[in-house]
Amino acid sequence: MNRRTALRSLAGSSLLLPGIVSDLLAADAKRAASSPAAPTDPLAPKQPHFTPKAKRVIFLHMSGGASHVDSWDYKPRLFKDHNQPYEVPKKMLEAFALNNRSEVKFYKKPVWDFKQRGQSGLWISELFPKTAECADDLCLIRSMFNDHADHAQATLGIHTGSVTFTRPSVGSWVSYGLGTENANLPSFMVIAPALPYAGAQVWSADFLPGCHQGTRVVPGPEPVPNINRRIADSELQEMELGLGAAFNQKHLLARGNDPQLAARIKSFETAYGMQAAAPEAFDLSKETDATLNLYGLPRGSTKGFAWQCLIARRLAERGVRFIELIDTGASGNWDSHGDMAAHGPLAKNVDQPMAALLKDLKSRDLLKDTLVVWATEFGRTPFNTAKDAKGREHHAQAFTCWMAGGGVKAGFSYGESDEHGNAVATNGVHVHDFHATMLHLLGFDHLRLTYRHAGRDYRLTDVFGNVVKDVLA
Repeated sequence: MNRRTALRSLAGSSLLLPGIVSDLLAADAKRAASSPAAPTDPLAPKQPHFTPKAKRVIFLHMSGGASHVDSWDYKPRLFKDHNQPYEVPKKMLEAFALNNRSEVKFYKKPVWDFKQRGQSGLWISELFPKTAECADDLCLIRSMFNDHADHAQATLGIHTGSVTFTRPSVGSWVSYGLGTENANLPSFMVIAPALPYAGAQVWSADFLPGCHQGTRVVPGPEPVPNINRRIADSELQEMELGLGAAFNQKHLLARGNDPQLAARIKSFETAYGMQAAAPEAFDLSKETDATLNLYGLPRGSTKGFAWQCLIARRLAERGVRFIELIDTGASGNWDSHGDMAAHGPLAKNVDQPMAALLKDLKSRDLLKDTLVVWATEFGRTPFNTAKDAKGREHHAQAFTCWMAGGGVKAGFSYGESDEHGNAVATNGVHVHDFHATMLHLLGFDHLRLTYRHAGRDYRLTDVFGNVVKDVLA
């Protein structure tokens, strides 16, 4: 006897009438509501600490370390001092291989020319010509610094605030703080064609309830595997799920409403909702030719950063709180040790889609309450070991990230690196400050967004971090 026959037989013989299932669910719900330890929906919408400027985040992560001095941080002196010697501080030498730590290196000029852009006059290079058209919407932070110059640790730093211990991702903290506006979609989604450095830890909830972990979407014909219902009969599926929900609720109540168990049950409920909501969200057939052309996306294509950016806009419209786009993975990325020319095709992949995303959000009046963040784990050295070296090494002491929309100043630059881009000169922004500012824009005091774990209250910014108030509009 197969499952379909068994269920219909049970129902037909009154052993499992739908009404009985409904009664079980109603009784369990009543008991749960009256219990002092009753579980609440961990993804229910929540109010932040104060009125937010942003309701959601789209986080663009360039994996591998994009060069600040070739893109957003114009250094005329670096052009002038090309091939001139530089005595590197010992701290910076840690980014080099053990057999490549000679103290004297040589400055390398940027590969791409810079121009002033828009009415704001922000200096942006030809590496990102399309995004440069949006200069008057950008808030460049040219004084970023991270705690580590290795990929995995630095990637964790820009995502979790910690380069040493596993901690929840910034997206998980946002999900924990705000919940979701759409119960049929995850509150935190990650669109990534390949695993980045540090793997799934980049979007892990760690000690936060599991429902706040990012759901990975892989560009392609089936972005979310197994999302289509395998049972043709929706009534039968509802009967199965109803029975399962009744047993799950009894199991949960018998175990003191364990939060991890509640989170797992909630993930099943979200998965059921996604069967209806996700295919519609990923269906671009109703997007106009003008919109597809804006992003540079051929009709029918389901790959590339253009697809990722357009899907991000659609997910934002549908109430997803935190959407992260990762352009590449742990290989074939911005880690241009051998030749900076490799930045060219990587930038071409993301430039037009990023600009399109900003323009599209703005045209739909969504940019004002959507915080768009462009980040990379670190920059690249303004110098290298030999004269006329083609590549650059890892550089965590100074690099650039930017924000747009969501309550930040537009056409604005904050902080400075020194005249060569070696180190922060003024208004340094640590990753903790970066995260504190993001949370502030979402309406949170980063000191108060905490979670009790292992005997202490944890937060995204650990025991550090200050809101960068000068970037707030």
